[in-house]
Amino acid sequence: MDVSVIVPIKDERENLKPLHEAVRAALEPTGLAWELILVDDGSTDGSFDVLAELAAADRRVKVVELRRNYGQTPALRAGIDAARGAAIVTMDGDLQNDPADIPMLLDHLRDGCDVALGWRKDRQDHWLSRKLPSLLANALIRRVTRVPIRDLGCTLRAMKREAAQELSLYGEMHRFMSVLAQQSGHRFVQVPVRHHPRRFGQTKYNLTRTFRVLLDLITVKFLNSYLTRPMHVFGTGGLLCFVLAGLTLLTTITQRLVWDERMNRNPLLLLSVLLVVVGVQFISLGLIGEVLARTYFESQGKTSYLVRRRLNLDPPTPVPEARSRAA
Repeated sequence: MDVSVIVPIKDERENLKPLHEAVRAALEPTGLAWELILVDDGSTDGSFDVLAELAAADRRVKVVELRRNYGQTPALRAGIDAARGAAIVTMDGDLQNDPADIPMLLDHLRDGCDVALGWRKDRQDHWLSRKLPSLLANALIRRVTRVPIRDLGCTLRAMKREAAQELSLYGEMHRFMSVLAQQSGHRFVQVPVRHHPRRFGQTKYNLTRTFRVLLDLITVKFLNSYLTRPMHVFGTGGLLCFVLAGLTLLTTITQRLVWDERMNRNPLLLLSVLLVVVGVQFISLGLIGEVLARTYFESQGKTSYLVRRRLNLDPPTPVPEARSRAA
C-alpha cells in the first residue's frame, strides 16, 4: 500500500459520497495503491449506513466505527493504527479540504520531507468566529513553541508512516500534530492548498475551543521542554512560593520587633503559611498528574478509543504481553 487517506467522520452523511469520489479522482491517475480509511466517530445521522455502502462498492474504502464519540484526536489515532500505507494523509470530511491537493503533498514527501503541511492561504470561513481566533491562536502557538508554521489548524497533511506512528496522540492533541512532528526532528514543509466553503452539514468548531487550545498548549510546552526535567518548571514555581513565604515571614517578624505589632493578628503570617502549602502542591501535584497520564497511554500500549467493528480491515495485531508489562 502506497497511500492511506484518513478521514474522521462525525455526522457528515451528505458529504461522504462526494468525498469518496473526489479522493478517487485525485489518486487514481497517480497509479499509486491507495486506501481511504473513514473513521466514524459516533455519528448519529446515519453516516455509517453510507460508509457501509461505500465499503461494499469499493474495497479500497476501509471503515472503522468507534463505539461512541471520542473526539477527533482518538479518531485520527484509530485511523493511523489501521493504516497500511507508506504515506499517510489526513483531512477533514466536510469537503472544505480539496483531495486534488493530495498528489502535490505526496510529491514533497518524495522530495525528502517527512511531513508536508497544508496552508489555507485563502480560507473560506467566517472571519469573526473562525478566522480571527485561528490567527490569534496560530500566533500564540508559534511564539510559545517556536515552530514557524503559518496554519496549525489545517488538517490536510501528508506524513511518512514512521512520522505518523511516532505522534503521541491523546486528549485533543490533533491541533498540535504539526508541532509534535517538528519537535520530533522530522523535516517539514508547508505549502498553500485550496479551501472551500462548507456545502453540507454544520461545523463542529466554535469559540469555546479557544480555551481548550490554551490548556493543550501548556501541555505541549511541558511535554516537549520539561518532561525529562520537570522540576525545572514545577520546582521554579515552588521555590518562588517558598521565597515569597520567607519574605512575608521576615516582614512579619520585622513588624513585631520594630513596631511591636502582634504576629497573630498580622495577615502576612497567614500568607506565608499559604505560600508554603501552595509551593509544595505546585511541585508535586502537577508533576504527578502529567507523568501518570503519559505513562498510562504509552508504557502500557493503551489506546484512547474502542472499536465497535471494522470493514475490509485485518484484525488488529494484539499487543505482546511483554510490551504491556514494560515500564
